[in-house]
Amino acid sequence: MRPTLCWSDLANTKVGLYGLGREGRANLRKCRAIGIDPILVDDAPPSDDSPPDCILATDGGGLTALLSCEVVVKTPGISRYTNFAVQQLAAAGIPVVGGLGLWLQEADLPRVLCITGTKGKSTTAAITGHLLTGLGYRCLVGGNIGVPPYDPSYADQPYDYWIIEVSSYQAADLACSTPVVAVTSLHPDHLPWHGGDTDTYYRDKLSLCSQPGAHLTIANGDSDLLRDRRDQLGPHVEWVSAADDPDDASDPDTSAADWMSPLGLLGAHNRRNALIARASLRALGIPEAADEAALAKASAGFEHLPSRLRPIGTVEGVLFVDDSLSTNVLPTLAAVDAFPDRPVALIVGGFDRHIDYTPLAVGLRTRTAPVLVLTVPVNGRTISTAVRRTGAGPLVDTIDFDTLDAAVQYGFGWARPDGVVLLSPAAASFGQFADYRARGDYFAAVMHTCGSGVTRAPNIE
Repeated sequence: MRPTLCWSDLANTKVGLYGLGREGRANLRKCRAIGIDPILVDDAPPSDDSPPDCILATDGGGLTALLSCEVVVKTPGISRYTNFAVQQLAAAGIPVVGGLGLWLQEADLPRVLCITGTKGKSTTAAITGHLLTGLGYRCLVGGNIGVPPYDPSYADQPYDYWIIEVSSYQAADLACSTPVVAVTSLHPDHLPWHGGDTDTYYRDKLSLCSQPGAHLTIANGDSDLLRDRRDQLGPHVEWVSAADDPDDASDPDTSAADWMSPLGLLGAHNRRNALIARASLRALGIPEAADEAALAKASAGFEHLPSRLRPIGTVEGVLFVDDSLSTNVLPTLAAVDAFPDRPVALIVGGFDRHIDYTPLAVGLRTRTAPVLVLTVPVNGRTISTAVRRTGAGPLVDTIDFDTLDAAVQYGFGWARPDGVVLLSPAAASFGQFADYRARGDYFAAVMHTCGSGVTRAPNIE
């Protein structure tokens, strides 16, 4: 059981903050705002910190200091399962909590929507917030996607609703939930944080649906893994499937002028995410969510999130798409499926997490347009070996490259005159790039060296 504490409960107690990253700094600002001067501890504190922000190293007196606290607030990236300090604190009976959980305990929960899922949660949160704003409501889109909702810089604003993206790390720290929860997808990810156990990851990811306060789960009905875990989805479930899309591209009799068109979404999975967003708004009691004309108007001006199946430009008829955030096989297959009738030069590879890439080959077998799989280090050759061994069909070929530059340049030449160069790596960026955004930025820079006359894609700043 997680401690059912709120931020207000921390007043007049000795508090330790463990982890001083983005959310940890928000925890510090919140503590200061309510009159707490916490003990600060980090595994690798910056060397330039000085009082009053003196940060102790965990192995340099920090753990001892935390063991003297009454409550410790940790950042989400610190695992409850594998971190030695957290295990020592738990053994000593010291409550270890997360900032988001402290906020939820005293939030106006009927006006908060929590969105989780292995992939798609950020896009769904962004769409939901964009629609609410377009409909005239004041909302904060925060949590894993942006600012912590309790950060004093934002917390005192007069919001009507809070749209909170919740990662599996954050969910593992929560002791309550919101009446409405949305789940966009489910498949194995982040297993080392969850003790290397897939079932533990699933349990943590879905815990939002059954914590005290949870009532209705809006769930991806196309996910077999979610349907198999119906008993973990709370008392009531509303399934949302791609088949619910009012604009089925395979049906020439349907109109393209549906309410989602102004969002400019690529792929059936992203349109399903928009349907989940709409269903969530209806569950929150937003009357305009049933009015497609109002939704269409509210959809205008949506900007794609960075590195999430985002068109970044066209060069000599070839579309370049940054999907750098796709770090495993299923979102990469969904990205390829967004272009069913165009040749796709698919760039894959990155940090080797020992993922099974056999499903990539199997998923590509149904393609009716050519795909060229261009692999890059570190695990590129592992991916190409899996694809060749499994067999991806006559329309799929693979080539290995030593650099991303070379893969992009070759893919551009192959994709002319009207194909797609798609960066959807099915692997993390660790080791070669600072993060997925840096990898996406590098991809965009190489695009500008291809051909001539780059045309910026819509919705790109």
